[in-house]
Order: sequence, then structure tokens, then C-alpha cells
Amino acid sequence: MFKKIFLFLILICCSISAQTSYRNLSSENWIFNKQNEAKKHKATIPGTVHTDLFQNQLIPDPFFGNNEKKLQWIENENWEYETHFTLSKSELENQNIDLEFEGLDTYATVFLNGKVVLEADNMFRKWTISAKSHLKIGNNHLKVVFHSAVQKGKEEAKKLSYTLPEKERVFVRKAQYQFGWDWGPRFVTAGIWKKVQLKFWNSAKIENVKYNQKVLNKTVADLDFIFTIFAEKSGKYQIKLGQKPFPFILKKGQNVVKVPLSIPNPILWWSNGLGVPHQYAFRFSLEQNQQKIEEKELKIGLKTIELIQEKDQTGKSFYFKLNGKSVFMKGANVVPPDSFLPRVSDSTYFSLVENAKKANMNMLRVWGGGVYFDDAFYEACDANGILVWQDFMFACSMYPGDEKFVENVKQEVIDNVNRLQNHPSIAIWCGNNENDEGWHNWGWQKQFKYTKADSTQIWNDYKKVFHGMIPKTLDSLLPKEKNIYWSSSPSIGWGRKESLTQGDSHYWGVWWGKEPFEIYEKKVGRFMSEYGFQGMPNLETLQKVMKKEDLNFTSEAFKNHQKHPTGYETINEYMERDYVVPKDFEDYAYVSQLLQARGMKIAIEAHRRAKSYCMGTLYWQFNDCWPVSSWSSLDYYGNWKAFHYQAKRSFENVLLSAEVTDSRIYKFFVINDGMQNYAGELKAEIRNFKGQLLWEKKAYCKSDASSNVSAILLPFPSLKEIDTQNSYIKLEFISGDNHFVSAFFFDKPKDLKLSKPNIEIKIIDEVTIEISSDVLAKDVFLSSENELFFGDNYFDLLPNEKRIIKLSKAAKGIKVKSLFDTMK
Repeated sequence: MFKKIFLFLILICCSISAQTSYRNLSSENWIFNKQNEAKKHKATIPGTVHTDLFQNQLIPDPFFGNNEKKLQWIENENWEYETHFTLSKSELENQNIDLEFEGLDTYATVFLNGKVVLEADNMFRKWTISAKSHLKIGNNHLKVVFHSAVQKGKEEAKKLSYTLPEKERVFVRKAQYQFGWDWGPRFVTAGIWKKVQLKFWNSAKIENVKYNQKVLNKTVADLDFIFTIFAEKSGKYQIKLGQKPFPFILKKGQNVVKVPLSIPNPILWWSNGLGVPHQYAFRFSLEQNQQKIEEKELKIGLKTIELIQEKDQTGKSFYFKLNGKSVFMKGANVVPPDSFLPRVSDSTYFSLVENAKKANMNMLRVWGGGVYFDDAFYEACDANGILVWQDFMFACSMYPGDEKFVENVKQEVIDNVNRLQNHPSIAIWCGNNENDEGWHNWGWQKQFKYTKADSTQIWNDYKKVFHGMIPKTLDSLLPKEKNIYWSSSPSIGWGRKESLTQGDSHYWGVWWGKEPFEIYEKKVGRFMSEYGFQGMPNLETLQKVMKKEDLNFTSEAFKNHQKHPTGYETINEYMERDYVVPKDFEDYAYVSQLLQARGMKIAIEAHRRAKSYCMGTLYWQFNDCWPVSSWSSLDYYGNWKAFHYQAKRSFENVLLSAEVTDSRIYKFFVINDGMQNYAGELKAEIRNFKGQLLWEKKAYCKSDASSNVSAILLPFPSLKEIDTQNSYIKLEFISGDNHFVSAFFFDKPKDLKLSKPNIEIKIIDEVTIEISSDVLAKDVFLSSENELFFGDNYFDLLPNEKRIIKLSKAAKGIKVKSLFDTMK
């Protein structure tokens, strides 16, 4: 009996020891201190030194008022983090123990039981150390010393005989926006910003899993799952998919193993607005001698994606085909959701992507001055049909090209492409944001007095990274169907004619160039990957980060939450063109949002009317990293600004839009980006602000999903006979049960003869209201004493229209405002 029990225990122990297992060290008791200071404080891992200092009440809230300026000393110090953890005898008996840091920010020396085991120098890489020989049974000591990234960057900069733009930040492989941007504060962080763990493994471990689509058609998908496996010694192993085994022989060291799989009648992955983003889930296990060593789960989406660039009469096309269908991309540029990244939870990423889907987007661009986002972001994009334009993390400068730097970046590319490539949402990999444009158009050569030799060296270093190393590395990692690479966004700067005839465009004639919004209708490129205009956040957002007495344009606290040097001056100049400028601060914030939404509506709809010449519109910017006046449509807390509500309307699959020629002739458009065909009656009406019908015209309209845009020119009455300041165009398209409506105005908002609306709100149920008005209520803004989400807001309420609005929860004291209230 004893022998049987003993044998059973041996089998259990063998089974346990064969399994790969993990020990999360993030949850241990961590402490930190400024180097050379004896006093230590409690730390949170993952975390940053700024958030740890704040949690220990050693600094004020970094976001509040102008505290940012008082906290710049932190970036120049070195910081030490440490913990003790106990290791059991059974844990140490594993053949291998790896110490894994998923993210170290940025220059870190790691000590394990007093010995240096790692020197890290890249925030974006995963660092793994074989740690068993440094560990012991019982108490172990782990210490990480973070060296000032600013000081390290300055040291590297001194090694060059010339100055690179943006100085120290370009030498440091960390999030570039942390050095300050025209929408974000300067908080150059340090810390263990992602999970740290021990990995226990024995005979073998799975280092990577990816898949290739060999064949994809209506009847079959033939796939190869490719495993990179490291084996301690050669032997017989098997990969098991479900209950199906795939045996093979592993040699000692690194092995690459292929597992073929066929899926009959495959269901394709589609982007938002075109179909279901279907995914297949697989669970693989690596086994030996009928013992499970390690398991991996993989979700995939079956799709084809192509970037089509073909010469035509005006230049060269730039558009994506998804599963053979040409897709007009609608979306925005995403920045990191916080200055302190460990505070960003999975739910934050889920919420961001959900807000993109609700606004009818199908693409988000992960901007190159931030970070490669956590898996949760890409998983949310996979599940919601949001395609991802993925930049590598370089922005608005030139970078060094020495061997050490290039090799560091190469490992960064390998780590992140291996992590992200299986996501069906990934559409394109882009080398950088605006580096190429900056070099050719921003005058750096003159500003920094480069010699001819300097310029040659800097450009050759650029080509070495973005035309050489990165695309070659992608070629080694990705199958052809996943390998779409674009070296720099934009391909040509906005001041050059070619920027609107080929490649992607960042058009900044509006805002930076002070050109009127209407220029958007003339300056349309092939794929608009950046353009934008600022709007203030709601008053409630600003109240969270400044005192009541600081809510004015002269306070230092308020000025600190506008990072563009002429931000409010520019907003005010545009507001004077289009609106009556309010004197009240709260009204001004509201009108600034209307101004932003108006400008972006003109841009988005001009881009969509130009389909198929233009095949994408990604505005700047989607979100914020702190409470601030910026180009975002979502504020830091996730609240929808007027612009986000407008984006939702302008991104609808079926859009009714109007174009006005210089002679004030109207052309109406029915734009269809979906899969469904529509045919029916298009009706145009002119009504005054009391709702009285002044003119109407009807026409048959057909809008096919396979076509581009249906343009209809209706005979129009002489505008001399119409009081354009007291009337609007109502456009309706009725196709079966589908009813689409839009309203257009002849004159700018400041010139409209608005009268006081009698707005009535009727409670339908706890989360539903009906709103109506006796006359036109322009730009109706709903708010509540408690924080909640209104399903529609900042909308034009037409005379006698009854509009149903859904609420996220029961409202306490709904307040309503319209543009009329600000024009007194």
C-alpha cells in the first residue's frame, strides 16, 4: 500500500514539475526611494515614480493646476525599487527559472541577491533573464535601479558632433510624448510599468506562436500554426489541438514546428459596418510522455487585407481592400490614455474601442509618439471590427543610427510584432510619424546649421532604420498577407502639391495655417491620416483639475492645461469667423466645442464626398492623456465632446451631405459605405426656423454598396427669394423602411437669426427622454447634475421634431442649452 501511495505521489510531482508555471512578483511588498536617500516608501507594481510619490503624499496631484511645473525635478533623479520574496524548495527544483520583466521604464540595472543580472535600456521591450543560478531557497532580494532617462539622453546627445531635433528624447527608447507635446504635459517617468514574474519550466517552453494563411476562399481556409519552442534536450514531443495530436522530434535548443489545419466554409472577419468580426479560438498544448508542459490560447480572424497603390490620372491611389472589398476608412489617431501608463486598465482600452465603434469608426491609428498598447486594446479592436494602423514608436524628429541604437530598435520591433501580429485588427505597420516630412519641410537643416556631411549622415541613419532594418525585420517575421509596411506618415508634407495626389496626407492648413474650414473642401488627398482642430473639454472636466477661481483665461492653472503656444488665440480667431463669441466662460467652452465639431464635419464630409479619390479619413485626435484643451473628440475621462457626437453622425454608413459651389449652387450626395443597396426617394425642403415649408423638390435616388457616391443636383430656387439667415435645408432619403435625414444651413452660425426655443423634455422612462421644440433649437446641449451618457447630444432640433434620447442611467435634473442662449 505504501509503495502505491509513494508511486502516486511521484507521478503527481512529476506532472506538476513538467507544467510551466508562473509566480507574479508584482504583488509582493515593494518599496522605493530616491537614490542616496535612506527613507523608503511603499510602491505599487506596475507603477511609476510619479504615481508612487503621489500615493505616498510626497508630491501634489501632477495634473492639478500648474503642479506639473513644480515636479520637473523628478525626471533628473535616479530611483530605486526593491522587494523580498520567498522561494520554496519545490519551486527551486524546476530545471529552469526565468525572471521576466514585461516593461522596464527605461534605463534599469537589475540586481538579484546582490548581483547585476540585467542592464535594460528600452521601455518597449520584454526583458527575460535565466535566473535559477542566482536564486535560493527562502528569502530572495530583487532590486531595480532606474537611472534618469533625461540624463542618459543628454549623455548620448553629447556623443554626436551635431544636434538632432528634440535633443535628448530621440536617444531614449521610451514614450516620446512624456517629454511634452502640444496636447500633453512633460512627465518623464521611471518604474516597473508592466508585470514582473518568475517563469518555472522544465523540458521545454513555447516562445512564440503565429499562423499563416496559405489558402483562404469560400470553401476552405488552409492554415499553418508555427510554434517556436525551446527544448532543454532533444526528444519526442507533441502539439495537441483539442484532442488531435501532432507528434514531432525536438532538438536541443530553439525549434520551429508547423501544425497544419484546414477550416471548411470559413467565416471571414469583417470591419465595423461591413459585417461580423468573426474569430476562431484555438487552444494548443505542448506535451511530452502524455504530460502537459504548456498551454497557449490563440484567437484569429480570417481575412485578406491589401493596400492598393495604382497610378491614375491624378497621381496614385491609396486605399485598403478587406476581403476583396474596397473600404473607406473612418476613424482617428489614438494617443496613450494617460501620462502614467500603469493607471490604464483593460477596461479603459475596452471603453476607448467601444467609443470608436459607437461613432461608426472602422480604423484607429496608434500614433508613433506613444507606446505599443496593451493586448487589451487590440483584443477589443479584434472583437469590435476596428482595424489598426500601427505606428512604430518614433515621432516628429530624426533619430540616431549607430549600431547599438539600431540593434535595440530591432529587438523592440521583434518583441512587438511577435506579440501583435496574430490580431486580425492589424492592417498596416508604419515606420514613424512625420519624421520624413519634418526632414524635408520643417527647416531643421537651417535651424541646426547642418553641414552637408551632417545632413548626409542624418538622412542615411534615417534610411538605415526606416527603409532598411524595420522592413527587413518585418519580412523575417511576417507572412506576405500580414506584411503591409509604410515607412512614414505622411508620405509627403501638406505644403506640397503631391501630398494631395498620392500616399497619405496630414493636412494642417486649417489650425497651423489659419486657413478657413471651407478649405477642407478643396484640399482633399487620397487618404487623410491627420487633420484637426481644438475644442475645450466640458467645464466639469476642468473643475476636477483646477480651483473655481482659476477657471478663466488669465490663470496660470488654466494656461497650463493648454499646451499649444497659440491655442486659445487660434480658437478665438476661428470663433470670431463663425460664431458670436460668448463672454461667459462656460458658454465659451461650449461654443469652442461647437466650433471644433463644425470644422471637423466640413472636413470629414468633404473626404467622404470625394470617394473613391479619397479613401480614408482619420482625424487628429481621438483621446487625451490628461484633462486639457486639445484636438480630441473624447476628453481624458472618456466624455464625448460635441465633435465625437458629430463624428458619429458624419461616419454613418449612409450619409446625406451637401456641397455648395462658389455660386451657392447645392449638390446633394448619398454616400453608402455599407454592404446594402438602397433605392428610393430623395426629398429636399427649405423651411424657415419656425418649420414653415418654403420650397421642396423630390428625385429618385439609387445608392449601391458597390458604387462610390451618388451625387444629385436638384433645381434650386433663387436664394434672393429666401431669407437664408432664417431658413435651412432638410434632406431626406427614404428607401423602404430606411429613413435618413440631415439638415444644412445657408449661413454661418453667427449670422443665423435664431429665436428663443421652447424646448420640452418628456420623461418616457428612467433611461429614455423625448425632446421637442416649437422653433429651431440649434446645437442642443443636454447635461445632468449626475454624470451620465446621453445617446445623442449637441444636435440641431428641428421645429416640432420629436427626438428620442437614451440615457446610460437615470438622470438627476436634466439641463438644456442651445446656441441661442450664448448669443445674447
